[in-house]
Amino acid sequence: MTREQTQRERELLESLKQFDTPSITNVVATYPNDKKLCLGLYDPWACNWYTDQSLKCMYPELGRRVGYAVTVIYGLPTPGFDRLSFSDVLRAIEASPKPAVVCIKQDFPENIKNKNGLSGGNMTTAMKALGAVGVISDGPSRDIDEIREMDFQYMLTGITAGHGAFSVKAVNVPVNICGMDVCPGEIIHMDENGAVKFPADQLENVYDLACKLQEVEKKRMSRMASAKDAESIINILNNFEEK
Repeated sequence: MTREQTQRERELLESLKQFDTPSITNVVATYPNDKKLCLGLYDPWACNWYTDQSLKCMYPELGRRVGYAVTVIYGLPTPGFDRLSFSDVLRAIEASPKPAVVCIKQDFPENIKNKNGLSGGNMTTAMKALGAVGVISDGPSRDIDEIREMDFQYMLTGITAGHGAFSVKAVNVPVNICGMDVCPGEIIHMDENGAVKFPADQLENVYDLACKLQEVEKKRMSRMASAKDAESIINILNNFEEK
């Protein structure tokens, strides 16, 4: 059953695109001691709440994407298990609030995973038609030129031209994508810096603090830009408070 999505949620998701992903990490968990500008949702180092350097943005020029996570695990075909297919992935995207970000875990042996161009033009066309705005995967994909024209963001570890047989192992289960643990329905914010996740019920709070942080940093950097010496800059950094 599709969860009813409010107009306010849609507005907030769109508004979050004005902030880069590092700004979102800042208000989600990077500085937990800052009670005014950080929610402290995770221990910054101990929890897997944002992606590592292995994830690359294929289309920086297309800009940021924000959406609800739909997760899928792909792997080599298993004899005796053929219950799931791409059709189940499409049904999960359809049932998800929109926009959706499809999080693909590639559970393959490394020698296969490194040359598995899993998601291509046909899969992307189908996912976009149902409301997906991007894919995050811990392996490569293909059809880069074709998908660029679709205004669909690709966050991958690389690119390769082909693949062999693969199958769907699970849909909408917790996965780890390039160091980030993702559960279905969590919010994903992603850009050329990487991706971060946070619970959907924190959407309003994340937006409010991102707005406040943007204003604080704008004032701080303006003052530093007009400073004349190192001591003045150090004083601004050590003593700046939101006015």
